[in-house]
Amino acid sequence: MSAITAALGERTARPSARPRPAATLAVAVVVLAVALAWAVLPWLFTAQDPIAGVAADALQAPSAAHPFGTDATGRDLLARVIFGAGNSLSGAAIAVLVGLVVGTAIGVLAGSLGGVLEEALMRVVDVLLAIPGLLLALSVIVLLGFGVANAAIAVGVTSIAVFARLARSQVVRVRRSDYVEAAFGSGGTFLGVLGRHVLPNSLGAVLALAALQFGSAILQISTLGFLGYGAPPPIPEWGLLIAESRDYVATAWWLTTLPGVVVAGVVLSANRVAAAIRERSA
Repeated sequence: MSAITAALGERTARPSARPRPAATLAVAVVVLAVALAWAVLPWLFTAQDPIAGVAADALQAPSAAHPFGTDATGRDLLARVIFGAGNSLSGAAIAVLVGLVVGTAIGVLAGSLGGVLEEALMRVVDVLLAIPGLLLALSVIVLLGFGVANAAIAVGVTSIAVFARLARSQVVRVRRSDYVEAAFGSGGTFLGVLGRHVLPNSLGAVLALAALQFGSAILQISTLGFLGYGAPPPIPEWGLLIAESRDYVATAWWLTTLPGVVVAGVVLSANRVAAAIRERSA
């Protein structure tokens, strides 16, 4: 018993091996900064052509010359990942912007006006929530056509309902507070009180959700690209890179693994930053 007790005491005395929240947040910020730099200035990070390949260099494993290896047509995979960041991240930004603007507008109108309009708007939101996100996105793409921009709009449409419900709940909470009632009682107009008191105290949680949706949008746009609804070949896009490499999983593991690691790392980093924003806004 004494040996067990000593072992347990020694174990509890050791410092925790879990990474510190500040350290994980710093890593996440660095990862996102690198990904954004890829999207904005891709030519600073590689001199390789992401479109043209050298047939003699086809399916080369990762090396000093090609850190991510090459694909079946001899194109440098790292260059395609770097240049693909522009399409994937810009698409995610458009998707979040669509959901944020349209969803927040619906939620603010429903929460501030109330009555029949609120019931009608929230029933529309319920319908959107009842449709699976991928099915709704595919339906929108069928109407708009293929391409990164249309895929981004489709992903944005799937997030409208989430933003609308959160914005409405925040507006209703603030609208019923004492200082808002006092503002109305002192002669404040509807638009004046809405802009001065309701919106500034309601949008913190909505902006935190926007940060969280950014990572989700990257994943959804990559999924649509994987299914062939995003950027057309040979334009580099993260989901398309993985889709083009499906036939080489057994013979060229780097073609699917390394782009997948990049996507996962950026999505997890975006979620970590979003969690930090949510903690600060709570």
